[in-house]
Amino acid sequence: MAKTPIHDGIETSVELTHPDRIYWPDDKVSKQDLLDYYALAWERMKPFVANRPLALLRCPDGIDGPRFFQKHAWKGINPHIEEIADPEDKDAAKFLKIEDFDGLAALVQSAALEIHPWGTTTDHWEMPDMLIMDLDPGEDVAWSKVVTAAREIRDRLSRQGLISFVKTSGGKGLHVVASLKPQANWSQVKDAAEAVAHAMSADSPETYLSVASKAKRPGHIFVDYLRNGRGNTAVAPYSSRARKGAPVSMPVGWEELDGKIGPASFSVGNAASRLKASADPWADFFKAASPLKT
Repeated sequence: MAKTPIHDGIETSVELTHPDRIYWPDDKVSKQDLLDYYALAWERMKPFVANRPLALLRCPDGIDGPRFFQKHAWKGINPHIEEIADPEDKDAAKFLKIEDFDGLAALVQSAALEIHPWGTTTDHWEMPDMLIMDLDPGEDVAWSKVVTAAREIRDRLSRQGLISFVKTSGGKGLHVVASLKPQANWSQVKDAAEAVAHAMSADSPETYLSVASKAKRPGHIFVDYLRNGRGNTAVAPYSSRARKGAPVSMPVGWEELDGKIGPASFSVGNAASRLKASADPWADFFKAASPLKT
């Protein structure tokens, strides 16, 4: 099938049906708008979503309709969304992955409005190549405190020899992601993340929680380390979110947190100017990889 150009050499053979279908009604963001955004983001996004087991949040009727969180195939799945067996349980339902922009376009066609990869590729399935800390603030927590928490995590991981990168979550918080050489296993990476979370909670119990307690959440930031378990996921860099405003999870430079960036600064609608004009703050993510000290 002939490929359709989307943006600067990015093209796809996946045909969007009903490209004008609105996924974010209040913001009038359509299926085609999402594909156009991903064409701009693809070269930066690719290493964080290609050849990784994926979990998807699908919203066929847009964000106001039914939602399906799916880790396995469905009837009529596009062939560019591939299935792959779990090496630990080859008889279990297969997981999903994509390899190229056709795969991403197929996710858009399938109304996958959020893409949540594992923190590893299928090349080294049992050895993560990143450690993810998700900062989830209570409703009454100032953004400045979330930024302070992110920097504290960066400093704690730095003392362990790890280099961290930061992105907006597309929700209320920030994700701090350390680049790892894929040598440690899932348990070791999760234990290291858990230790950081518990240390922060122990040192500043008035500010941080390392346990997801709704009763204690007001005035606190939940330092979520659970993204690092085998089979657990976190929203991908550049992924859209199925929330009002059509937000995206945007990689940023640490220095940018001193400016006007907030939790809702980036969306499908406004990200084009940033992607066209700004250098990639995560360009050296995999070059910065260090082994986890175990």
